Parts: sequence; C-alpha cells; structure tokens
Amino acid sequence: MKILSAEQLSQADKETIKKQEISSEGLMERAATLVFNEIHKRLEGAPIPIKIFCGIGNNGGDGLVIARHLVQHGYHVNVYIVNYSDKRSDDFLSNYEKLKEVTDDWPEMIKNEANFPEIRTGDFVIDAIFGIGLNRPIEGWVAKLVEHINNSQAFTLAIDMPSGLFSDKAPGENASIIEADFTLSFQTPKLVFFLPATMDYVGNLQILDIGLDKQFLAKVDSNYRLINKEEAIQLYKPRKTNTHKGDYGHALIIGGSYGKIGSVLLTATSALRTGSGLCSLYIPKCGYDIVQTALPEAMVLTDKENHLLNAYPNTFDADVVCFGMGVGTSNKAKAALEDLLNSVNSPVVIDADGLNLLAQNKSLIDLLPENSVLTPHPGELQRLIGSWKDDFEKLELVRSFSKKYKIIVVVKGAHSFIIQGDNVYINNSGNPGMATAGSGDVLSGVITSLIGQGYDPVIASILGVFLHGRSGDIAAKEMGFEGVLAGEIASNMGKAIKELYT
Repeated sequence: MKILSAEQLSQADKETIKKQEISSEGLMERAATLVFNEIHKRLEGAPIPIKIFCGIGNNGGDGLVIARHLVQHGYHVNVYIVNYSDKRSDDFLSNYEKLKEVTDDWPEMIKNEANFPEIRTGDFVIDAIFGIGLNRPIEGWVAKLVEHINNSQAFTLAIDMPSGLFSDKAPGENASIIEADFTLSFQTPKLVFFLPATMDYVGNLQILDIGLDKQFLAKVDSNYRLINKEEAIQLYKPRKTNTHKGDYGHALIIGGSYGKIGSVLLTATSALRTGSGLCSLYIPKCGYDIVQTALPEAMVLTDKENHLLNAYPNTFDADVVCFGMGVGTSNKAKAALEDLLNSVNSPVVIDADGLNLLAQNKSLIDLLPENSVLTPHPGELQRLIGSWKDDFEKLELVRSFSKKYKIIVVVKGAHSFIIQGDNVYINNSGNPGMATAGSGDVLSGVITSLIGQGYDPVIASILGVFLHGRSGDIAAKEMGFEGVLAGEIASNMGKAIKELYT
C-alpha cells in the first residue's frame, strides 16, 4: 500500500472530482458517510453522549456530515464549532446549513476558554478540528482546547488525522496534538502514523477507501509503502514438489560467547523454522553441547577458543552468512568479522554485536558486500549513523547511509522500517509482546534463511520482517503480550508462512 503526501492526496481529490464528475462536497459526503457507517456499526444506537468538535475547514465539514447522519439515526449529539478564524470553507458552510435542517440544537460556537464544554469520561468525542492540511502548530486557546479534550479521558476518534499532527513533518517540542484512541483515515495511511515519536497519537488505525481515482493512485510515485498481508503474499515463493534440502540454502550463523549462546541458538532455530535446507553454527567451544542438545537439526563448528570467537572459517561454503549475535566486541570478535568480510562476496546479515563492531570500526563498513542487511535497533542505529533531531531526519540519514554503502537497513521498532536507498517499506505486523529479549535474534535468522533460499535480499528483508511480526501475533494470541518469548516467535514461523498460502 502506497503512503502518499498531503500534496499527492490533494491532487488525488482533484483528479477524482474531475474524472468522476463529482463535486468536492459530494466527495466529502462520501468520505464522511463511510466514517458514520463505521461508528454506527460499533455503537449500534447506544445512548452514548457524542461530542463533535469541528474546525471551519474541510475536516470540520466532515464532522458536520457525520453529525447529521448521527442525528438522523437517533444519537444524542452535541456539535461544537472551533471558531479559530473568520474564514470558512464552502463545503463547511454548506454542511453547516444541512445540519441545521435536521436538528433544533444548533452547533455551539467556541471562541475562547470560557466556551469549553464539560467532557466526561464516558463521552464519545470526535475530533474534526484540523485535518491533513494543517501547516502550523496549534496555539492559544485552541491549544488549550486540545489539552481539555486530552485531559477528559473520554474516548476520542480522530477523523483522517489527529488534530495537531502534520502529515509530512515532525511536530515541535510540546506541540498540542489530540491523543486519539482511534483514527479513521482516508484512502491511504500517512507516514507520521508509523513513526516512533508520533504513532501513539493515532491509537488504533483504520484506513477507509473513499473511492479516489484508481488510475491516479496506481501511477503516482511514492518511495514509502506499507507492508500488510496482501503485499507479503505477493512476495512469497511457493515450494515445488520435486525439491530437496539443497534447494533451500545452507545458512551459516556466526556468534555466541560464554553466557550468550542462546542468541545464536534462537537465530539458527528461526532460520530452520523459516525453511533453510541446512543450517550450521560457528560458535566458541563452550556452546557445543548446548546447541547439539537443543537443536539437533543444526550442525556445529567450534572455534579453537572456548569462550570467544577468534576467526571466521573461510574454507566453509555457505549460501548466506549471519554474524553478530552474542559475539561481543573484543578485538578477537573484530578480527573474526574482518576476516568474514574479506572472505565473502555475497550479501551477509549483520546484527547485534556485529553492528557495534561496525560502529566502533567504521572502516569495516566499506567491506560490506553489496545488498548486505543490517538490522539495528535505535541505539545501534545511532552508533552507526549519528544522532538525529527527529524521525524525518533519521529516515534521511538512513537513506543516505544505505545509498552510500549500497546496503539494506532494517530499523527495528514497533513498526520496523526496511530501507534500501530512497525506498522505504514499513511493516504493519507485530505487537508489543515482541519487545522481549531475543526477538531481534529471531528476526536475523528469518531474513538469513530467506536470502539462503534465493530471495533477493531486500525482498527477504521485507517478507522476513512481516513474517516475524505475524509469528509474534500468533504467539501473542495464545500467550498474551506479556507471555511471549522469543523462542515462541521462532517456533510459530511455520504457522505464519502457512497463512500466506492457505
């Protein structure tokens, strides 16, 4: 699913109005009616006090349409016009008159703090103050109204976008933004819905297809795409019947140290559960018995050192190599990584301490084979590329880093971002239960396995991150968020993959 800018969505509206021979007010009616339908489907006529706060632009017009339909279906509705300017959009004015035709309770004007209505905890608040077109911070008494709504603890539904958020730039420090419990957005998601600093304002998200011109949407360029199950299905390659283990790659997992053998064990387990035909581990001697006992399906090579890795077995022939989990950052570990990078020409996967070694020894980054995959969490990322002022600058820094070294960067988070040059893919599977020790080690194994099976590294990263999140969703459904362990994410990989072809 493409993620479009505010400018692109505005152009999509214009193209739709032109090609479908519909007025802007007609398009507003269509979109807002879909919102009403979603509300009505959930409330089913329940006598819940509904308070709708409408701005005086088109987002406010949406709110007025919703209010009219709610009134006509017997709901108890109070409409408040947030009168922050003397200007009104034409569609707002038209729907203001239509609302007055169906109710004797005229909308109340809010012009300052003295006009703020009481909002109780059990109320249902609809935010239609500012939409996607907002280009400056909310200030003055309107900012205090936003605070008033947020402090009420009432359930809050945002229309298209929580008021105060910008679609294409970061909000300022201490910005006034509606903290929505649910957001119903139109046609395509917005980038800010998935960024760490702004995603919490959105709450649960649902995208409504309002019927914008499909030809325009198909042709418009976007470097940002949201990855859901529909996209993952298109990336998956079904297995043929007449195959054997050699057709699905030999993965070599390198890492571990005394007390940290579990990390490489999780990586190898997830690689096998994702379909690797063969999997070998190269670990210190101290982990030999552990791995052979816990994962008999894997083969084990041991370094001459007992507690730390010392070198890369450059005579070993593998289809893909993953390095870094639990390896530490000693000089010996650095030598092993350098030896690896000087010995291979095909893409490698680097995670955990492997990333820290790259950050400490920047010259090693130049040795990375093209299309190698790095999988940093935010702390590891900052050590690699430096600090950033906001999430938008972070994305630009990662894109530049990816282009400079011709590599793929998987920025792990609640919504992991897969970045290859200018192209950014945002994962939409997963849950809070995956914020657990070893989850990242499992992800590295999944991506490594897919590369070994012949997937292009960027496809392996996109599909791997989705499957990792989906496996976590399956585990959380059974265990609850707090009960999910990384091993269960690895164990459920087969079920996650099965969903793509059943």
